[in-house]
Formats: sequence, C-alpha cells, structure tokens
Amino acid sequence: MILEEIKKIGVAGAGTMGSGIALIFALKGYEVAVTDVSQEYLDNAGRIIQINNSSLIEEKIITEQEAKAAIERISFTIDKKAFCDADVIIEAIIEKMGIKQDFWEEIESMVREDAILATNTSGLSITEICRKVKQKGRFAGMHWWNPPHIIPLIELIKGDETADETIKVLAELVDRIGKKSVVVLKDVNGFIGNRIQFAVFREALKIVEDGIATAQDVDKAMKYGPGFRYPVLGPFETADLGGLDTFYYISSYLFNELSSAKEPTLLLQGLMENKNLGVKTGKGFYDYSGRKGEEAMKRRDRNFFKMLKHIHNA
Repeated sequence: MILEEIKKIGVAGAGTMGSGIALIFALKGYEVAVTDVSQEYLDNAGRIIQINNSSLIEEKIITEQEAKAAIERISFTIDKKAFCDADVIIEAIIEKMGIKQDFWEEIESMVREDAILATNTSGLSITEICRKVKQKGRFAGMHWWNPPHIIPLIELIKGDETADETIKVLAELVDRIGKKSVVVLKDVNGFIGNRIQFAVFREALKIVEDGIATAQDVDKAMKYGPGFRYPVLGPFETADLGGLDTFYYISSYLFNELSSAKEPTLLLQGLMENKNLGVKTGKGFYDYSGRKGEEAMKRRDRNFFKMLKHIHNA
C-alpha cells in the first residue's frame, strides 16, 4: 500500500473518537465507512458529526459546503463487510483486550491483504491486540487525542512485528489530513503523550495531598507557567534554552522529592469511591452542576480552536 492508493477508510466504532476520526478523513476527501453493533450507535455518530461540523463552521475552519460534502462521503452500517474494499481500517471500539482481539481476527478474514490495520487504543499493548492477526506487519497503533476533530496529535505505535513501511504510510496519511504524527518505537503502556500527562497528574495529586497548594492553584500554575511554554517548546527544547547545567542541578535535588506513587493516590481513590467523576457526574475537583459541565467543555473547545488556528497560521 502506498499513500496515493488510499481512497477509502473504514472506521469501527461510532462513539466520540470514531465519529471524529471519520469526519476528519471525510473532510479531506476520503470515502469513509463507519460501523458499529447497532443502528442506535450509528445514529448517535451522525449527530456527533453534525455537532462537530457546526463547531468547525462557526469557527470558520470549514464552510457549509465542505461540511455537506463530507457528510455525503460517510456511510453508516452495522455490516462489517463495508470494510472489504477499504484501504485503511481504524478500530475505535471499547477498550477491552479480548473484544479488540476478536474484532481483528474477524476483520482480517474479510479485508484485502494489502489493507493497513490500525487500532486507536489509548494505552493497551499493540502487540497483544493483534495477537490473533496473521499479517502482523500491517498492524499498528494509531492513537488519536480527544476531541479528535480538533487536537492535531496522532501517535503511531509499533508493535513487536509492525513493518516500518506500515508506519511510513500512516505517517504520510496523517500529514495528508493535516495532523501531526509522532512514532512510538516501542510498544509501552501509555505511549508518549499519556506517560507525560500522567507523570504530571501524579505530581499534581501529590502537591494537593501534601497541602502545598489547592487543585485550582495547581491548574493555574500549569496553565500560566509550564503550560504556556508547551505549545511552543517541548520539554527538551525548554531544557536546552534554559541551560542543561541548570536543569542538571535542579534535577539533582528535586527528583528525590517528586512523587513515585505506583498506584492511584488517596485523593483520587476518594473521588472514585464517592462517584465524583468530573463532568460526567457533575462534580470532580470542580463543581459541574447544572450547565457548568457543558459550559466547561464549550470553553475548552473554543480555546482549542484558537490554538489550532494559530498552529495553522504559524
């Protein structure tokens, strides 16, 4: 498979991720087939895509005509045979190993031998997911970030037997649809982004649990300090510009004080036990009662769009 031969994309899973992935490919001119286990899920995917299109139009990222054309390129079906002539199949179904393994065993038996197979897992082992796949060289991880129609990053993860050519074609495809790819050379839990994200989250929990600062001030410190840098400079660029000697000396005393927790902390356990799960339950570290959760998500997306436009114009 080469980039120019890719015309049709199959997307398994009609949730938030699958819907966003389907829309991005359709907006870039690809034919897209979306499947799920029930018509109810597919109908919901259609609603999600319409909402995402509306937000993209409102932000003047796409036109109404482009949105309409994209919708016409997407088909919805419960029949997996829609993937028979697909060039790339992306799976975004439930994060359960056994279900993913069985899905890929079934799909491989019906798709073309040169089709590329990719899983959108957030952290499960790529090697384990494709254990029942015979042609493992064409199988890779393709981790999109939520919301997928906005966030540019896509992590491409090599399983133990993933062919270099598979990653090369996927990287070219990511570039073609206007996203940014990174290659995860080893199949490790969390890949790149989530390993960094959860290292920060672990330390943030420790700061609050130790009474050093409130959750609100931790968020504020991140947004207006390190977070202000990160859209422009990664951690290694930051260290280079700050001076590696300075970072060395700080590391020599600070590393020893940082959290080394190997399981969820007491603060997080307490929130779980009380079913304070964030926006979905109306309360987490913050109060999301009434319409506050919806407003928080809209505010998030508006700010994401501002950053996205800046990246496109840079």
